[in-house]
This record gives sequence, C-alpha cells and structure tokens, in this order.
Amino acid sequence: MPYPEMLVSPMRAELTNVGFTELKSAEEVDTVLPTAQGTTLLVVNSVCGCAAGSARPGVIRSLTNEKTPNNLMTVFAGQDLEAVAKARDLMLPYPPSSPSIALFKDGQLVHFVQRLDIEGHTADQIANNLKEAFDAHC
Repeated sequence: MPYPEMLVSPMRAELTNVGFTELKSAEEVDTVLPTAQGTTLLVVNSVCGCAAGSARPGVIRSLTNEKTPNNLMTVFAGQDLEAVAKARDLMLPYPPSSPSIALFKDGQLVHFVQRLDIEGHTADQIANNLKEAFDAHC
C-alpha cells in the first residue's frame, strides 16, 4: 500500500524544488534512464529518517559542486512502486535499497550510494561522496 500523497509531497518537493524530475511509472523510467545522454543522478527517495536527515540534504548540497550531472531524476519508494522496481533493475547488482542514490553515465550505472552508505553518515559526508563521483564522471 503506497504512502498517502499528502505525507510524501513535502519530501518530493525537497528534490523537485532544486530541479529533479519525478519518474512515476515504469514506462517513464524505461524511456528516460537507459537513453539519457551524459550523466544522470537518480535518487530513490524515502520517508525514513536517514532520507530526511542525510540523503536529501546531502544530494542537494552535492549540487554546489563545479561538475554536476546533466540530468536529475527521482523515484519515491513506497509510492511510485512500479517506477522504483524498474529503476532497481537498472541498479543491479546492488540489492534494493531506499533511500539510495545512483549515478548513470550514458545509461550505465557508474556510482551507487546504498542505504548502508547513508545511515549513520552526515549530509556533508553524502555530499562529498557524490561530489567525488561527479568529478570522476561528469
């Protein structure tokens, strides 16, 4: 059962307000991610505390880097069920994880931050992890 939209809309807005595009269906994920040119940052958003305290703020801070991804996308775990499932197919061999952050280059996964790398880490640590990935791949 998906979370009520009124609960997740402020969490969605944290990312869409800084330029992320939501992918809400499997078809959107299948159309956009594998064919995106350049680099694409995909955030699997979540209602959990580590998403609120570290993942979303870290992602937002990472965008202050000199090099940033060409495309910013997000899906919401527990809400956009089919979109999340399709996105997770593209993140293999990593196990399902939410929140999580994936960087794709020309449709290929090149960097992944799973929940284990988010829990217990600060937003600044998440941002620095992503900035290093942006410097290497963007």
